[in-house]
Amino acid sequence: MTGSVGVLGGAGTVGRTAVERLRGFGLPVRIGGRDLDRAGEVAEANGSTAVRVDLFDDASLEAFCAGCSVVLNCAGPSYRILDRVARAALSAGAGYVDAAGDLVAVEALAQDPPAGLSQHAAVFSAGLMPGLSGLLPRLLLDGSPVARLDVYVGGSVEISAASAVDALLTRGPKFGHALAVWRDGQVAQHSLAPLRSITLPGFHGRVHAVPFLSTEMIGLASAAGLPELRNYTVYATDNLPRAFATAWADDDESPEAHAAAIVQAARRDVEDHGRHYAVLAYARPPAGSGLVPRRVLLRTPDSYPLSGVVAAIAAREVAAGAVAPGAHYASEALNPQTVARELAGDPWVSELAQGSPAR
Repeated sequence: MTGSVGVLGGAGTVGRTAVERLRGFGLPVRIGGRDLDRAGEVAEANGSTAVRVDLFDDASLEAFCAGCSVVLNCAGPSYRILDRVARAALSAGAGYVDAAGDLVAVEALAQDPPAGLSQHAAVFSAGLMPGLSGLLPRLLLDGSPVARLDVYVGGSVEISAASAVDALLTRGPKFGHALAVWRDGQVAQHSLAPLRSITLPGFHGRVHAVPFLSTEMIGLASAAGLPELRNYTVYATDNLPRAFATAWADDDESPEAHAAAIVQAARRDVEDHGRHYAVLAYARPPAGSGLVPRRVLLRTPDSYPLSGVVAAIAAREVAAGAVAPGAHYASEALNPQTVARELAGDPWVSELAQGSPAR
């Protein structure tokens, strides 16, 4: 690696943590942001440099990417950024990592792929969900037969306005299917019902688990040849599901008009139930195999800083040449064992355990 890792949005919650981890890895970092004072504070605390940059100004973005070996985007909202920063990074001869981004960003990049994509990696969805939510379950797919994989992701954390709009836009077949299950090589629509007021290992108290078969999980199930996969988003209360349902039912208003209601619903959950988040995956063996179920559980007090940790690991792997050129999703491109070893000692991870559930 000959250049810095350029971190856009380095003064935010995700970006600040990513900067700290990258410096801990011994990598030089350049921090970019619209507010130079805030970016400068993070840079001073981490022995880095700060640059004022506007993601939506071509010249400013090009100047920031020049000389970087990898550009890590922790800024949002991702629905506006799409492939914009990725193209600038690749044109500058740098690899790219996005702490967010999803199928629509990858598709936008693929419509007219830049020449640099044949020489450098572009990794999207390198956060907690999507990202770690699809990566950790791969720890259970080690060759032992799996008849069914159940994944639960969620909890109670505050949501920023930009993240709220991104979440409101994640509907439709490009993002996943509500109440669906992956079964026998295809999506089976309207197959599952929400699980209400249940207890789950790693989650606080009684929670609601809403089935949502994301595109990340469809990719995981398809690649692994799983007979069945069930994926649930876990909520502490009905506050957020109700707020999302109200927003999605209002076709006359833009997502931005409902962002405040989403932010407030998440804040009420945190006020009443504290801040916590978890990823839980169960691998169920075939009946009569004599094998026992296995699970992996990760707990964190906050999903946003942990997304920064995952993004930093992805940027390090891209900088080291461990990810092949081309566009990838983090859950597919990163090595789950490598990431798990890194997370096991991270202060933003309360617990990372793997094994058979207690009887």
